[in-house]
Amino acid sequence: MHQKKIPMRKCTGCNEMKEKKQLVRVVKAPDQVDENGEILQKGDIFVDMTGKKSGRGAYVCPNPDCLKAARKARRFERAFSCKIPDEVYEQLEKQLGG
Repeated sequence: MHQKKIPMRKCTGCNEMKEKKQLVRVVKAPDQVDENGEILQKGDIFVDMTGKKSGRGAYVCPNPDCLKAARKARRFERAFSCKIPDEVYEQLEKQLGG
């Protein structure tokens, strides 16, 4: 019988490849755009514990040290191509238990 492939993702903090189930997904929701193509509202950034919500995703270990390393190196800003406010990082730290 064929063995099922295990999806692997890279942690933005420690840069290690791990199983997708072991990591926490951080999502940037899509921007809301009007019919002329102008941005009405920027997409929110939040933790997706289910791993199923729509939007651009980046993964981090549930370890608070990995989140600090990703924040210091601005890896989420690079992954989402936007400036991330400090309030979002504080919210992520609370949700990850840091």
